[in-house]
Amino acid sequence: MQLFKKPLINIVNNHLIDYPTPINIHYAWNFGFLAAICLIIQILTGIFLAMHYTPHIDLAFLSVEHICRNVNFGWLLRYVHSNGASFFFIAVYIHLFRGLYYGSFSQPRQFVWAIGIIILLLMILTAFIGYVLPWGQMSLWGATVITSLASVVPLIGNSLVVWLWGDFSVSQATLNRFFSFHYLFPFIIAAMSCIHLAILHQVGSGNPLGVDSKINKISMYPYFLIKDFVGLIVFLIVFSFFIYFMPNVLAHSDNYIEANPMVTPHLIVPEWYFLPFYAILRSVPWKLGGVLAMLISILILVVLPWIHNIQIRSSYFRPVYKIFYWLFVACCLILGWIGSCAVEDPYVWIGQIATIFYFSYFLIIIPFLGILENFLVNKLQKI
Repeated sequence: MQLFKKPLINIVNNHLIDYPTPINIHYAWNFGFLAAICLIIQILTGIFLAMHYTPHIDLAFLSVEHICRNVNFGWLLRYVHSNGASFFFIAVYIHLFRGLYYGSFSQPRQFVWAIGIIILLLMILTAFIGYVLPWGQMSLWGATVITSLASVVPLIGNSLVVWLWGDFSVSQATLNRFFSFHYLFPFIIAAMSCIHLAILHQVGSGNPLGVDSKINKISMYPYFLIKDFVGLIVFLIVFSFFIYFMPNVLAHSDNYIEANPMVTPHLIVPEWYFLPFYAILRSVPWKLGGVLAMLISILILVVLPWIHNIQIRSSYFRPVYKIFYWLFVACCLILGWIGSCAVEDPYVWIGQIATIFYFSYFLIIIPFLGILENFLVNKLQKI
C-alpha cells in the first residue's frame, strides 16, 4: 500500500496543488474542468442505467420507460444522463472556441490540441451510438441514415454498411453492438483525457495574452481550484434547472415514440450538437462529397496548429482576426440552425454559403492573416 501511496500523493500535488498556473487566466479556462466533471457524471449515471437497460429491439424502449417510472430515482438518472450529454458538448465546444480565440492550439501545445480533437471525435461517436439505445423513432431512423453513409466507400461500401448493422437493416445485432461500444468508449475518452491533461501540464497552460512565460505564475491550489468550484456551482445550478424544469427541451419529441421501421419521421435530424456537421453534409449535393466534407470539417481542426504560423497568438492583439473569428462563430450557429431545417430553399443555399465560409476560415483566412501579420511584425521589429 505504501508503495502506491507516495506516487499518488506526488501526482495530486504536482497536477492539482503546486502546478504553476498563469496568474491572468479567467473563467473561460474553467470549461476544461467542467468537461471533466461532465465526463464523470456520464460514466457514473451510464453504469447505473446499464443495470436496468435491456438491449433488445422489443424491450429497449420499454426498459427506458421502466427506468423512468419504476426504478427508484430512475427518472433522475435518465435525465441527468441525457441532459449531461448536451452539457458535456456545451462545455467542450466553449473549451474549443476559447482555444481558437486565444491561440491555445499553437506550438508548443499542438499535441494537446490534436488529442483534444480526437477526444471530440470519440465523443461524437459515443453520443451517436448512445442516441440509438432508447430505440425511439429518431433513434432508429437516425441510425439508419448515418450508418448508410458508409455506402459511399468505393467497392466495399455496401458490404461495410451490412457489417456495421450486423444484418441487412438496423436491427437486434446493431442495437447489441451499439450498446457494447457505448459502454466502452467513455472509458477510452477518460484515458485520452488523462493523456490530454498530462501533456498540457508538461508544456504548461496558455493564458489570455498568448505569451509563454516562466514568471507571473502561482500555484493552482487554492486560487484556481476555488475559481473552478465557483464555476462548477453555477454550472450545477443551470444543469439542475434543465433536469427538474425542462428535462426534454434538448431532446427530439419523435424519440418518445417507439421505433417503427414502417413509419418514417417527417424530418430526420440528429441531436442539436451534431447539427452544424449535419448541415455541411447536406450542403454538398454529391453524397460522397458531403460525407468527405463532414469528416474534413472535424479533421481539419487536428491540423490547425500546422497551418497556423502567426507569431502573435491571442486575439487581444489581432483586431482583424477577431472580426473573422466572430463571423466564424456566427457561421457555426447558422449551420446549426440550417441542420434542423428542411432541405429546401432558402435553407439549402444559406447552408452552402455557410459551409464555404467554414472551410475558407481554416484554409484561406487563417493562413493569409498569418502571413500578413508576420510580415507586419517583422517590419516593426526592423524599425
